[in-house]
Amino acid sequence: MFTINQKPPIYDPEAVQPMRDELIYVGFEEMLSPQVVEDVLSQKNDETIFVFINSVCGCAAGSARPGATLALQHNVIPDKLVTVFAGQDRDAVDYLREKFLAEIPPSSPFMALLKNGELLYAMPRHKIEGRYADEIADDLKNVFEQHCKKSGPSISPEKYAELVHAKACGSKIPLNNN
Repeated sequence: MFTINQKPPIYDPEAVQPMRDELIYVGFEEMLSPQVVEDVLSQKNDETIFVFINSVCGCAAGSARPGATLALQHNVIPDKLVTVFAGQDRDAVDYLREKFLAEIPPSSPFMALLKNGELLYAMPRHKIEGRYADEIADDLKNVFEQHCKKSGPSISPEKYAELVHAKACGSKIPLNNN
């Protein structure tokens, strides 16, 4: 059994909510505890699972979240979309990194595709920084075409056109005083 949320969030949860909402809007489900991470990612059902470690940093706002959401407008997408937030869902992020991403140095933002608990593809921060959202989306679409079967997009083009990307950077988000 896991202990839930022993580590408090680093940033004010209210301030980062728009960054969470951006991914939820396009179909991501949040994994807020180690138990949920275990339950979702250890399934052996041949589904592809796209994991996004969200972040307050500038490259998350400038290219990672916009790139991931754009990639999910593709005609082939993963079966399941899940996210954890670095510096917020700290226990869940630690467990995810320890159990499912152990061979990769920790970074955020971070994107990965898993199937049956096995890593198929990883896009750590160094493959995100300095790139445009459409470049990241193109890389992800190629990965989706290689490994996924579900028909996309995750939301309608009309709904996607209404998406407003959260552009805040961590330097302006207040620390959590709780």
